[in-house]
Amino acid sequence: MGFPIAVTVYLFVRFERKIERLERVIVNLANVINKMNK
Repeated sequence: MGFPIAVTVYLFVRFERKIERLERVIVNLANVINKMNK
């Protein structure tokens, strides 16, 4: 019972970090696009 829970928590933490990085990249991309359009 503990092993599946541990795997789930591990994967959740990894995905959370990747989603945060992806969010930063998207914000940076939006800033670059806005600067190009000015």
